[in-house]
Amino acid sequence: MKPFLLLATRAEDVAADGEYAAFRRFGGLEEHQLHRVRMEQGPMPAVDLDDYSGVVLGGGPFNSSDDAATKSPTQRRVEAELAPLLDEILDRRFPFLGACYGVGTLGLHGGGVVDTTYGEEVGPVTVQLTPEGRADPLCADLPDEFAAYVGHKEACRVLPRGAVLLARSANCPVQMFRVGPNAYATQFHPELDVDGIVERIGVYREYGYFPADEAQAVADRARSRDVRAPGRIMRAFVERYARD
Repeated sequence: MKPFLLLATRAEDVAADGEYAAFRRFGGLEEHQLHRVRMEQGPMPAVDLDDYSGVVLGGGPFNSSDDAATKSPTQRRVEAELAPLLDEILDRRFPFLGACYGVGTLGLHGGGVVDTTYGEEVGPVTVQLTPEGRADPLCADLPDEFAAYVGHKEACRVLPRGAVLLARSANCPVQMFRVGPNAYATQFHPELDVDGIVERIGVYREYGYFPADEAQAVADRARSRDVRAPGRIMRAFVERYARD
């Protein structure tokens, strides 16, 4: 099987390694089956899509909708490197799954509107599949409603051109969408279980997602729901697109 490629942007080693381990675990992938490029560490090497089964874009503290003048040089470089790769991915209908940050990148890339209107606090929410979501192969093993972990300052307010809405929540109308037949983005984190989100709460307690002195309460709230279903999306992505 050709490996999958994880494009990561988390600068903190604990969060970055935890994300990589989670995508491997939920995807049922061995280390050699999920290559990782930490884009925040330096220029992205040349990517030949023919070497891979699919591309996964992880989350991170970058906000796509921030004014360009306020973005760090690293974020501006990462966005400039992702744009032509997304062009190729969409032109070739190549398998792509973007988690959280993927909504901002894929959403803006296709002409959608991403802003702070529908940000959500860190913790579990109830996600509902749309009729199109229930019919989508990546969601076939999900219940119509399921708990998932979120935590984002921005979200997609207007879908990109030609996108199909697959899932929503009460406070965020775009939780998952598809562009073309094979490019997906989720606002919730399909790679997070309770241990994973509690770890990230510790890592990002000073990043403005919640008051730092409320980290324990946020972690307790995260433990209040049984969050298992979202991991099936990563497994379905691997099973659908793995190729020799």
